[in-house]
Amino acid sequence: MAKYLVIVESPAKVKTIKKFLGSSYEVAASNGHVRDLPKSQLGVDVEHDYEPKYITIRGKGDVLANLRKEVKKAEKIYLATDPDREGEAISWHLLKALKLEGKKVYRITFNEITKNAVKESLKNAREINMDLVDAQQARRVLDRMVGYRISPLLWAKVKRGLSAGRVQSVALRIICDREEEINEFIPEEYWTLDALFRIPGEKKPVMAKYYGTKDGKVNIASKQELEKIIAGLEHVRYEVAEVKKGERIKKPPLPFTTSTLQQEASKALNFSTQKTMRLAQQLYEGIDIKGNGTVGIITYLRTDSTRVSEEAEKASKEYISGVYGPEYAAETVNGKKTDKKIQDAHEAIRPTDISRTPAHLKESLSREQFRLYQLIWKRFMASCMNPARYETTSVKIDGGDHRFTISASKRIFDGFMSVYTQEEEKEENNTLGKGIDKNTELQLEKFDFKQHFTQPAPHYTEASLVRALEELGIGRPSTYAPTITTILARRYIVKENKNLYVTELGEVVNHMMREAFPSIVDVNFTANMEALLDGVEEGTVNWKTIISNFYPDLDEAVQNAQKELEHVQIADEVSDEVCEFCGRQMVIKYGPHGRFLACPGFPECRNTKPYYEKIGVACPLCGKDIVLKKTKKGRKYYGCIDNPECSFMVWQKPSGQKCTVCGSIMLEKGNKLVCSNETCGQVTSKANN
Repeated sequence: MAKYLVIVESPAKVKTIKKFLGSSYEVAASNGHVRDLPKSQLGVDVEHDYEPKYITIRGKGDVLANLRKEVKKAEKIYLATDPDREGEAISWHLLKALKLEGKKVYRITFNEITKNAVKESLKNAREINMDLVDAQQARRVLDRMVGYRISPLLWAKVKRGLSAGRVQSVALRIICDREEEINEFIPEEYWTLDALFRIPGEKKPVMAKYYGTKDGKVNIASKQELEKIIAGLEHVRYEVAEVKKGERIKKPPLPFTTSTLQQEASKALNFSTQKTMRLAQQLYEGIDIKGNGTVGIITYLRTDSTRVSEEAEKASKEYISGVYGPEYAAETVNGKKTDKKIQDAHEAIRPTDISRTPAHLKESLSREQFRLYQLIWKRFMASCMNPARYETTSVKIDGGDHRFTISASKRIFDGFMSVYTQEEEKEENNTLGKGIDKNTELQLEKFDFKQHFTQPAPHYTEASLVRALEELGIGRPSTYAPTITTILARRYIVKENKNLYVTELGEVVNHMMREAFPSIVDVNFTANMEALLDGVEEGTVNWKTIISNFYPDLDEAVQNAQKELEHVQIADEVSDEVCEFCGRQMVIKYGPHGRFLACPGFPECRNTKPYYEKIGVACPLCGKDIVLKKTKKGRKYYGCIDNPECSFMVWQKPSGQKCTVCGSIMLEKGNKLVCSNETCGQVTSKANN
């Protein structure tokens, strides 16, 4: 009969861990959290030291009843929830819900679900770490306060069903700020000049880039400047002024953290953050491998750390030396030191057994599991290997006072690149012939010049948003995916071809949050709050001190906003459209997908139709009104009201002004007007029109 009870979070782990531990152990699952703040109220006693009020989560009564039966039979209880703040908090809630005080209760954690790791954790059993629990309580209470105090204001201002969140509101602001930056960006013209040279004795000509003069680099800003440079290059002698050879290395990447895994899976596999985390959870909890049974094949998936255990480092070195050769194995795994707090001293995400190659596991994994495991395995392998080495050659070519340059490189040792290359890395394979030496005279064959325009910062993708949140210190590994999922579900943003765009609804919510709650959506404030939560985890900050400093300011801001909102209760805006059924003037209303026209005679008359905001500018193709429209996913654009008969459409707001150079319509960008014809590039100030 089992003497010991091990309680884990996920039912998927039960069978695997039971197999590792044998008949003396019973393994049961809590199915995640068992207690939480009530949904019907704030659940925090703001009058009495901000004490949270926890209740049993609906539907968890049977789970707790079964666990209580197992507890009665056990001599010792091991709480084996996930090895992070949230897992520590779940263990503490189990302690309270199962009334385990006074019993032999131990906390164990393992970074991977393998026999050795699980058995080793039993040897290192400890008490529950209340600093970790308090850090999680602080996060939960802060998030509850923001959500439950601010969301009702959004319902009053915009529509029911919206929400505000401490991290999601900052994420929305970051995306809105980028959209604003893109919309106000003014492209600047520039030109590039290349020259094709023939080297004596070489069959293949070489392409050199214009650098400038012998005194320094010159940027070509206009066609007139380009023509002046080309005129100065006529009838000049071209010779090699300098040939410089060297060697450089390309360092291998660090092993994956939660953030970098989400970023790379998005870029390389086109996985959403949510999908990546779901698949990684499956790989961590256990895969049924033929001949081995169920075993976890990657380490814990929520981590900030790039640290790797000594055992894993040793195993990887032996494997790489045996398969690729000793010259490929690095002395130490490429980890990085950081001043930031690393969540619970985790390891990086890596395979639990380096010898389990993706090919070996392919039949045991689904296609998507295989692709993610292969990415993790290759990345970890690469991080344990030596850098790639390149032989480099840089050449300066002078013609009169002007200078061209050539940069070439040849890979002489592939190192980690024999296993792994990232999506954005293109193979460098531009080599020069041996006949190019100092003072060699070159024959010009032709010039190749192109006009370009500077580009704005790109729209955020899920991958680049995760990177921005991490770099700004906002959120933690467990929060990235749910944050993005929430603002997509609320339709504050939409995703088109990987890019994230703000919807009209998102703009309204962001504007309100910035006006009424500037500190909540302030990036620095939120990052500082994360640092304070880290302080709680380290035992240097009292969690209730954070709450007591935060809540009064929030409460005051909410009360002020409520007063202001009373003066901003806007009646439905009357449009110039007449209801074709009853003759009333139709009004503009807000719905889940933005504004629409509705008959004020509701419920007698239920007529509705799309609302198109006229901007007072005539369509340049047919002369009818240009209106503000939205794509199916909610992104704003400007098009002819006569669509689909008329095809006119632009992303920026048309100004009604015509370009003085080419006659095209001018678009508004910040305080400038930009020609809609990209090849023209004419820019003027709004003040001049």
